Amino acid sequence: KVDYDVCSNYGNWLYSAGIGNDPRDNRKFNMIKQGLDYDGNGDYIRLWVPELQGIKGADIHTPWALSSAALSQAGVTLGETYPRPVVTAPEWSRHIHQRPGGSPHPRGRRGPAQAAAQHKDRGIDFYFSRKKDA
Repeated sequence: KVDYDVCSNYGNWLYSAGIGNDPRDNRKFNMIKQGLDYDGNGDYIRLWVPELQGIKGADIHTPWALSSAALSQAGVTLGETYPRPVVTAPEWSRHIHQRPGGSPHPRGRRGPAQAAAQHKDRGIDFYFSRKKDA
């Protein structure tokens, strides 16, 4: 089934492109974080991007960050069987090698700070105010 809602989809595409409406300053769509939040194991990516089917778990969201041995084992050659990234936004770096649910990757690389739990009681005023030091 393909989900299609003209207003929602156009709005989300604009937001993803960085030209949508958002009251927060310098807001960017973080596709790696979204992938980890909504497709933690990478099943959706494996369905639509068969070139990456050999990559296990959440690593599928950042194939360019894997070691050459891991890529070789998965049958992926960057630049040949799967393209190299055109850009890698600095904001993505804190999510690379993160596991779904915010736990760091078992190889010891650090994931993001656990900000969501620490700020779960924020009211809507936080998101629409100018002062962001909380």
